[in-house]
Amino acid sequence: MGTTATGQRVVLGQGRSSRRALFASTHHPCLGSGRALPYSADRGKKSVSRQVLDELKQQIPLLDYLQAHDWQPARQLSRGRWMGLCPLHSDHKPSFLVDPGKSLFYCYGCGRGGDVIRFAELYHQVKFPQALTLLHQWRGLAPLLHQATGLYRMQLHRHGEAVEYLHQRGVRSPELIEHMRIGYAPGGCLRGWLTQLGYPLPTLRQAGLVTGVGYDAYVRRIVFPLEGNLYGRSLSDSAPPHRFLPGTKGGLYSWEQVRRYSEVILVEGLFDYAALWEAGFHNVTCSLGTHLNAHQFRQLCDRPRTVYVTFDADGNHSGQQAAQRLSRSLREQCITTRLVSLPESHDPNSFFVAGGSAQEFQRLLDRACL
Repeated sequence: MGTTATGQRVVLGQGRSSRRALFASTHHPCLGSGRALPYSADRGKKSVSRQVLDELKQQIPLLDYLQAHDWQPARQLSRGRWMGLCPLHSDHKPSFLVDPGKSLFYCYGCGRGGDVIRFAELYHQVKFPQALTLLHQWRGLAPLLHQATGLYRMQLHRHGEAVEYLHQRGVRSPELIEHMRIGYAPGGCLRGWLTQLGYPLPTLRQAGLVTGVGYDAYVRRIVFPLEGNLYGRSLSDSAPPHRFLPGTKGGLYSWEQVRRYSEVILVEGLFDYAALWEAGFHNVTCSLGTHLNAHQFRQLCDRPRTVYVTFDADGNHSGQQAAQRLSRSLREQCITTRLVSLPESHDPNSFFVAGGSAQEFQRLLDRACL
């Protein structure tokens, strides 16, 4: 028996022979027949040819996709296989087997396995068609976002209004701007730059960087690169304040640099993150809102640690209530939590902008309650 990410008990299979059989066949049972036939993409409503799927899997090696989503192998086994912690449930000892040669995985803890498509389904908690969409986006989006981020970063210091906005939000040091790779989207230049580099307009539309009528989607926005996405904060009060590209918001911000800490400060927004990082609290991460997706929750639970939940002290108490709900869920996974109480109507960013010091914030951490 094992435990799923939701805490349900599952049967792990029929013994060692069945586990070995998973890696003896090219096709995992969940992918249907091994014959060259199309299989259902959505309970028979839509079919995708096996050739198309095989091409996608060849273009996205499973190990590359796992490592791009923070998976780290713990030890190497025979025949080039790897074992590590399972990213699909709260794993405390390596139980996740990866065979890069066959591009298959199997977890001895939760009993789930398959190829990169099956992993995307389980990891992002989506159905088959959405998993294919996410994989197609991931395959083509990384270099495209790299180019867009590079242009936005060049634009930042060319626009005084962007620099002034950052100063108002307490973001001043070049080290912080470099660390977060902060840029600025003035609008009207990204489409021309990317098409000049050879990206066709339909690709830019599909990525969400260009609107349906051909204009830049990010206009007068401070831009922060994320894991497979971009966050844009509007300088204009007349525009929606927050913008993301279509798709998942990804994992916890800067998690690879934070996961080694035994104590982690969790905040809502990227400007909250910036304020704490500049104040010297480098064990801070950001969930981009009070609702954590399954991936972010698993990240917090990947090892024993203390999480200081530092959500906004909203006047309507929505931030405090969200912090309490998250704290209960984390405690169920044996994660120690502390609720940090900020002054009323403040978030971490406004706390420091209003003159709060690192010493004063440390006192808030010391007084944080269970």
